[in-house]
Amino acid sequence: MSGHLRQERRAGWLFVAPAVIVLVVFLFAPILMAAWVSLLDWNGQSSPFSGDAEFVGLDNYRSLLVDAGLLRGDFMLSVRNTVYYVLFNVTGVVVVSFALAMVVNSHVLRGRSFFRTIFYFPAITSSVAISVLFLFLFQGSGVVNVVLSWVGVDGPSWFTDPRGVLHIVLSWFGVDAAPGALAETSLGGLSLWDWFSGPSVAMCALITLTIWASSGTFMLFFLVGLQDIPVELEEATAIDGAGAWQRFRHLTLPLMRRSIVLVVTLALISSWQVFDQVFILSQGAPAKTTLTPAYISYVRSFGDGQFGVGAAVAFVLFAIIIVLTLVQRWVGRERRA
Repeated sequence: MSGHLRQERRAGWLFVAPAVIVLVVFLFAPILMAAWVSLLDWNGQSSPFSGDAEFVGLDNYRSLLVDAGLLRGDFMLSVRNTVYYVLFNVTGVVVVSFALAMVVNSHVLRGRSFFRTIFYFPAITSSVAISVLFLFLFQGSGVVNVVLSWVGVDGPSWFTDPRGVLHIVLSWFGVDAAPGALAETSLGGLSLWDWFSGPSVAMCALITLTIWASSGTFMLFFLVGLQDIPVELEEATAIDGAGAWQRFRHLTLPLMRRSIVLVVTLALISSWQVFDQVFILSQGAPAKTTLTPAYISYVRSFGDGQFGVGAAVAFVLFAIIIVLTLVQRWVGRERRA
């Protein structure tokens, strides 16, 4: 390597050194420390590197995933709750944010800048304030139930009814108990009847909150993609006689593929990490139907002083996110003809 190239390399490392140091100190080092803590029975009262904490190896992971007990039961409940949360939240966010982007990108809409600001406003509002607002809206005598009463619908007890929406619907047809096969077959310590319960009404309120709060942010991603579509292509398809639905299906959606994959990926990651809304709205209630892995990690660490268990939950959650993200990226990849 010539002296000139060596000088360029040293200069490059010198310029990126501040960013590298920040990443190592505040990202990679804490991750390694947390990985070590997950192998300890550590209560947070001393340094995890002092040798005072007992080294338990993979026992924290074993009690979380294998050994029957309260911890595994709570974790499997949280996984079930989060699966429903991710399913409905990601779908709702993609649909709503895409629809908002289509609206504010329409050339016939007047005051588009105003509507963009209004739709984006929840994204810059404190999640605590939004959660408190929704807590009042979905109380038993809150605005939502009052509006439902105007059309003759008796609103549910949003934060006291632990039943899943599927169980509630089945109860309308007289099915109040689990069929034998669903009750006797278990997965991860939970019966299939519990797995197929659907989200609780409290989780539905939580999903509504996050869709409303985050759709404005993802709207911007879709808006950028829509504005990158050449106007000439839209005019050419219109001249060829394609209707609005045909242009949307055969032109807009294919050209928005990358934006859709990006939004789904980001929404998937953020959905598995949901914490603050759960902490403010329900803290896992009713009957742990809004419990999430992130909330379990917090409670076990800072509530019970079991930082090793909390770190183990965090790393299992990290593994779940990585695997699902890779699967989603593989499914949504562009395939060559």
